[in-house]
Amino acid sequence: MLNKENPKLKQLLSTAQDLFFRYGIRRVTVEEICRTAGVSKMTFYKYFNNKIDLVKNLMKKIYDQAMAEYRQIMAKPIPYAQKIEETIQWKLQQQENISQEFIKDYLSSDNEELIQFFQQKRDEVLKEILDDYRQAQRQGNIRQDIKPEFILYLLNKLTEFYQDDELLKMYKSPQELTKEILNFFFYGILTR
Repeated sequence: MLNKENPKLKQLLSTAQDLFFRYGIRRVTVEEICRTAGVSKMTFYKYFNNKIDLVKNLMKKIYDQAMAEYRQIMAKPIPYAQKIEETIQWKLQQQENISQEFIKDYLSSDNEELIQFFQQKRDEVLKEILDDYRQAQRQGNIRQDIKPEFILYLLNKLTEFYQDDELLKMYKSPQELTKEILNFFFYGILTR
């Protein structure tokens, strides 16, 4: 278990997040992270086995924080439609500082350890979201004639859009694509 209060560790994580979000995972080296963070490689390897271990620790922190924020939105005593609106806005804010390179590197990694980690985290998140959709459906907030599993399947497939270079070229940023995807998914093509 990492001691997240250690200033050198905090600096490593913060620097790595900044560099990864700006340039992607592949392009950033351990040496660059250490140099930018002002710590030695020995310090890096005191906390992490390798760059993939760092990515996993960083992404676990990000997933945990994101799910806590998602749960806060879903627990609010507001109409479900407003929860969806807030969830969309929250998702867009989450992606503000993330480059297309990072998203592509993370989602299309050829590292087996990172692939397994991503799949595990994705499954955990999707299970919780599916439970929320089922509850919303029981409460009459989601149409009864749509299977929540189908909604989840589509949401899962949407991550593949971020690996489509032709689609990515149509948008200025991943955030713009995310907004379009979420609006289309939740509201369709008809005017509101």
